[in-house]
Amino acid sequence: MLKIAALAFVLVYLAPIAISAALYFSQNHADWRSADRSSSGLLASPATNPEAIVRIFSARTVSWRGIIATHSWIVVKDAGARAYQRFDYTAWGQPIWIDRFVPDGRWFGSLPQTVFAANGAAAEAMIPRIRETIRTYRYARPGDYTVWPGPNSNTFVAAVMSALPEIQATLPATAIGKDFPYDGRWIGLTPSRTGIRFNLGGYLGLTLGWVEGLEVNVLGAVAGIDIRRPALKLPAFGRLGL
Repeated sequence: MLKIAALAFVLVYLAPIAISAALYFSQNHADWRSADRSSSGLLASPATNPEAIVRIFSARTVSWRGIIATHSWIVVKDAGARAYQRFDYTAWGQPIWIDRFVPDGRWFGSLPQTVFAANGAAAEAMIPRIRETIRTYRYARPGDYTVWPGPNSNTFVAAVMSALPEIQATLPATAIGKDFPYDGRWIGLTPSRTGIRFNLGGYLGLTLGWVEGLEVNVLGAVAGIDIRRPALKLPAFGRLGL
Protein backbone atom coordinates (compact mmCIF):
# COMPACT_ATOMS: atom_id res chain seq x y z
CA MET A 1 0.00 0.00 0.00
CA LEU A 2 2.86 2.37 0.75
CA LYS A 3 4.37 1.70 -2.67
CA ILE A 4 1.03 2.36 -4.37
CA ALA A 5 0.60 5.59 -2.40
CA ALA A 6 4.12 6.71 -3.28
CA LEU A 7 3.58 5.93 -6.97
CA ALA A 8 0.25 7.80 -6.96
CA PHE A 9 1.94 10.84 -5.35
CA VAL A 10 4.66 10.84 -8.01
CA LEU A 11 2.21 10.51 -10.90
CA VAL A 12 -0.43 12.92 -9.62
CA TYR A 13 1.69 15.60 -7.93
CA LEU A 14 5.36 15.46 -8.91
CA ALA A 15 5.08 14.46 -12.58
CA PRO A 16 2.77 17.34 -13.64
CA ILE A 17 5.01 19.86 -11.86
CA ALA A 18 8.11 18.39 -13.51
CA ILE A 19 6.50 18.52 -16.97
CA SER A 20 5.35 22.11 -16.42
CA ALA A 21 8.86 23.09 -15.30
CA ALA A 22 10.41 21.47 -18.37
CA LEU A 23 7.99 23.34 -20.64
CA TYR A 24 8.75 26.62 -18.88
CA PHE A 25 12.53 26.35 -19.11
CA SER A 26 12.34 25.27 -22.76
CA GLN A 27 10.85 28.66 -23.69
CA ASN A 28 12.31 32.13 -23.83
CA HIS A 29 10.88 34.55 -21.29
CA ALA A 30 11.16 38.33 -21.33
CA ASP A 31 12.17 40.24 -18.21
CA TRP A 32 9.09 40.66 -16.01
CA ARG A 33 9.66 44.42 -15.83
CA SER A 34 9.08 44.75 -19.58
CA ALA A 35 6.42 42.03 -19.89
CA ASP A 36 3.16 42.83 -21.67
CA ARG A 37 0.40 44.04 -19.33
CA SER A 38 -1.98 45.34 -21.99
CA SER A 39 -5.67 44.43 -22.32
CA SER A 40 -6.43 40.84 -23.23
CA GLY A 41 -9.69 41.86 -24.92
CA LEU A 42 -11.87 39.95 -22.44
CA LEU A 43 -13.75 43.12 -21.47
CA ALA A 44 -15.49 45.51 -23.83
CA SER A 45 -15.19 49.26 -23.40
CA PRO A 46 -17.42 50.25 -20.46
CA ALA A 47 -18.86 53.03 -22.59
CA THR A 48 -20.46 50.42 -24.86
CA ASN A 49 -22.13 48.45 -22.07
CA PRO A 50 -24.29 50.23 -19.46
CA GLU A 51 -24.89 47.05 -17.44
CA ALA A 52 -23.30 46.24 -14.10
CA ILE A 53 -20.48 43.73 -14.47
CA VAL A 54 -18.57 41.35 -12.18
CA ARG A 55 -15.59 39.34 -13.37
CA ILE A 56 -13.05 37.09 -11.67
CA PHE A 57 -9.88 36.48 -13.65
CA SER A 58 -6.87 34.24 -13.11
CA ALA A 59 -3.54 34.13 -14.98
CA ARG A 60 -0.15 32.47 -14.63
CA THR A 61 1.90 34.40 -12.13
CA VAL A 62 5.28 36.11 -12.60
CA SER A 63 8.50 34.31 -13.71
CA TRP A 64 9.26 30.74 -12.57
CA ARG A 65 6.39 30.77 -10.08
CA GLY A 66 4.09 30.47 -13.07
CA ILE A 67 5.23 26.86 -13.36
CA ILE A 68 2.79 25.93 -10.62
CA ALA A 69 0.77 29.00 -9.66
CA THR A 70 -1.73 31.55 -10.93
CA HIS A 71 -2.71 35.04 -9.73
CA SER A 72 -6.40 35.94 -9.38
CA TRP A 73 -8.20 39.28 -9.22
CA ILE A 74 -11.66 40.85 -9.24
CA VAL A 75 -13.19 43.43 -11.60
CA VAL A 76 -16.50 45.24 -11.09
CA LYS A 77 -18.45 47.96 -12.87
CA ASP A 78 -21.58 49.63 -11.56
CA ALA A 79 -24.55 50.08 -13.85
CA GLY A 80 -23.97 53.16 -16.00
CA ALA A 81 -20.36 53.58 -14.80
CA ARG A 82 -17.79 54.78 -17.34
CA ALA A 83 -14.91 52.74 -15.94
CA TYR A 84 -14.15 49.34 -14.44
CA GLN A 85 -12.69 48.92 -10.97
CA ARG A 86 -10.05 46.25 -10.41
CA PHE A 87 -9.00 44.75 -7.07
CA ASP A 88 -5.70 42.86 -6.58
CA TYR A 89 -3.97 41.57 -3.48
CA THR A 90 -0.18 41.68 -3.79
CA ALA A 91 3.06 41.71 -1.82
CA TRP A 92 3.88 45.29 -2.86
CA GLY A 93 3.17 47.98 -0.26
CA GLN A 94 -0.46 48.16 0.83
CA PRO A 95 -1.70 44.63 -0.01
CA ILE A 96 -5.04 45.59 -1.59
CA TRP A 97 -4.46 47.49 -4.83
CA ILE A 98 -7.29 49.28 -6.60
CA ASP A 99 -6.99 50.08 -10.31
CA ARG A 100 -3.24 49.51 -10.33
CA PHE A 101 -3.48 47.39 -13.51
CA VAL A 102 -5.59 47.20 -16.68
CA PRO A 103 -8.89 45.49 -15.70
CA ASP A 104 -8.47 42.55 -18.11
CA GLY A 105 -4.74 43.00 -18.61
CA ARG A 106 -2.21 40.28 -19.20
CA TRP A 107 -0.50 39.41 -15.94
CA PHE A 108 3.11 40.17 -16.85
CA GLY A 109 2.66 38.51 -20.24
CA SER A 110 0.24 35.75 -19.25
CA LEU A 111 -3.27 35.76 -20.71
CA PRO A 112 -6.01 35.60 -18.06
CA GLN A 113 -8.90 33.17 -18.05
CA THR A 114 -12.39 34.07 -16.90
CA VAL A 115 -13.27 32.17 -13.73
CA PHE A 116 -16.64 33.85 -13.21
CA ALA A 117 -18.82 36.36 -15.07
CA ALA A 118 -22.05 38.11 -14.12
CA ASN A 119 -23.88 40.96 -15.85
CA GLY A 120 -26.94 43.09 -15.23
CA ALA A 121 -29.11 42.73 -12.15
CA ALA A 122 -27.17 39.72 -10.81
CA ALA A 123 -23.90 41.65 -10.92
CA GLU A 124 -25.51 44.79 -9.48
CA ALA A 125 -26.70 42.82 -6.44
CA MET A 126 -23.21 41.40 -5.86
CA ILE A 127 -21.11 44.55 -6.12
CA PRO A 128 -21.97 46.15 -2.72
CA ARG A 129 -21.16 42.90 -0.92
CA ILE A 130 -17.93 42.48 -2.90
CA ARG A 131 -16.80 45.97 -1.87
CA GLU A 132 -17.81 45.39 1.76
CA THR A 133 -15.93 42.08 1.91
CA ILE A 134 -12.86 43.77 0.49
CA ARG A 135 -13.21 46.69 2.90
CA THR A 136 -13.32 44.37 5.92
CA TYR A 137 -10.76 41.80 4.69
CA ARG A 138 -8.80 40.67 7.74
CA TYR A 139 -5.37 40.54 6.01
CA ALA A 140 -5.32 44.10 4.66
CA ARG A 141 -2.26 45.46 6.51
CA PRO A 142 1.25 45.81 5.05
CA GLY A 143 3.15 42.61 5.73
CA ASP A 144 0.07 40.39 5.82
CA TYR A 145 0.70 39.01 2.33
CA THR A 146 2.44 35.62 2.31
CA VAL A 147 3.25 33.89 -0.97
CA TRP A 148 2.88 30.39 0.48
CA PRO A 149 0.70 28.94 1.81
CA GLY A 150 -1.20 32.25 2.10
CA PRO A 151 -2.82 34.65 2.55
CA ASN A 152 -2.03 35.69 -1.02
CA SER A 153 -3.96 36.94 -4.05
CA ASN A 154 -5.91 33.70 -4.38
CA THR A 155 -6.81 33.69 -0.68
CA PHE A 156 -8.20 37.21 -1.13
CA VAL A 157 -10.38 36.26 -4.09
CA ALA A 158 -11.50 33.01 -2.43
CA ALA A 159 -12.64 35.01 0.62
CA VAL A 160 -14.77 37.25 -1.60
CA MET A 161 -16.24 34.23 -3.39
CA SER A 162 -17.07 32.65 -0.03
CA ALA A 163 -18.99 35.79 0.97
CA LEU A 164 -21.10 35.44 -2.19
CA PRO A 165 -21.99 31.73 -2.47
CA GLU A 166 -24.31 32.47 -5.39
CA ILE A 167 -21.19 32.87 -7.52
CA GLN A 168 -21.17 29.05 -7.74
CA ALA A 169 -17.66 28.89 -9.20
CA THR A 170 -14.25 27.82 -7.97
CA LEU A 171 -10.72 29.06 -8.56
CA PRO A 172 -8.45 26.81 -10.64
CA ALA A 173 -6.36 24.12 -8.98
CA THR A 174 -3.30 26.24 -9.81
CA ALA A 175 -4.56 29.07 -7.58
CA ILE A 176 -2.21 28.17 -4.73
CA GLY A 177 -3.42 29.86 -1.56
CA LYS A 178 -7.13 29.53 -2.32
CA ASP A 179 -7.41 26.92 0.45
CA PHE A 180 -5.70 29.02 3.11
CA PRO A 181 -8.17 29.36 6.04
CA TYR A 182 -8.95 33.08 5.67
CA ASP A 183 -11.71 32.72 8.27
CA GLY A 184 -9.47 30.90 10.77
CA ARG A 185 -11.52 27.68 10.63
CA TRP A 186 -9.98 24.28 9.96
CA ILE A 187 -13.33 22.77 9.01
CA GLY A 188 -16.36 24.34 7.33
CA LEU A 189 -18.46 24.66 4.22
CA THR A 190 -16.90 25.23 0.82
CA PRO A 191 -17.14 28.79 -0.64
CA SER A 192 -20.08 27.68 -2.81
CA ARG A 193 -21.86 26.18 0.25
CA THR A 194 -22.30 22.94 -1.72
CA GLY A 195 -19.89 20.80 0.29
CA ILE A 196 -17.41 20.60 3.13
CA ARG A 197 -13.75 21.44 3.49
CA PHE A 198 -11.05 20.34 5.96
CA ASN A 199 -7.88 22.40 6.10
CA LEU A 200 -4.66 22.48 8.10
CA GLY A 201 -3.31 25.99 7.64
CA GLY A 202 -3.23 25.72 3.84
CA TYR A 203 -0.57 23.00 4.01
CA LEU A 204 -2.91 20.02 3.85
CA GLY A 205 -6.59 19.84 3.05
CA LEU A 206 -9.53 17.97 1.61
CA THR A 207 -12.47 19.58 -0.22
CA LEU A 208 -15.61 17.83 -1.40
CA GLY A 209 -18.43 19.84 -2.98
CA TRP A 210 -20.72 19.90 -5.98
CA VAL A 211 -19.13 23.06 -7.37
CA GLU A 212 -15.57 22.51 -6.12
CA GLY A 213 -15.49 18.78 -6.83
CA LEU A 214 -13.04 16.56 -4.98
CA GLU A 215 -9.73 18.29 -4.21
CA VAL A 216 -6.76 17.09 -2.16
CA ASN A 217 -4.31 19.80 -1.11
CA VAL A 218 -0.75 18.69 -0.35
CA LEU A 219 1.56 21.58 0.57
CA GLY A 220 -0.59 23.92 -1.52
CA ALA A 221 -0.58 21.74 -4.64
CA VAL A 222 -4.11 20.64 -5.53
CA ALA A 223 -5.20 17.49 -7.34
CA GLY A 224 -8.69 16.14 -7.74
CA ILE A 225 -11.74 15.53 -9.89
CA ASP A 226 -14.34 17.95 -11.20
CA ILE A 227 -17.64 16.14 -10.62
CA ARG A 228 -20.06 18.68 -12.08
CA ARG A 229 -18.12 19.15 -15.32
CA PRO A 230 -16.10 15.90 -15.62
CA ALA A 231 -12.37 16.62 -15.60
CA LEU A 232 -9.14 16.00 -13.76
CA LYS A 233 -7.50 18.69 -11.64
CA LEU A 234 -3.71 18.51 -11.59
CA PRO A 235 -0.99 20.60 -9.95
CA ALA A 236 0.73 22.99 -12.41
CA PHE A 237 -1.76 22.16 -15.19
CA GLY A 238 -5.11 22.92 -13.59
CA ARG A 239 -8.28 21.54 -15.12
CA LEU A 240 -7.96 18.91 -17.87
CA GLY A 241 -11.31 17.85 -19.29
CA LEU A 242 -14.29 18.69 -21.46
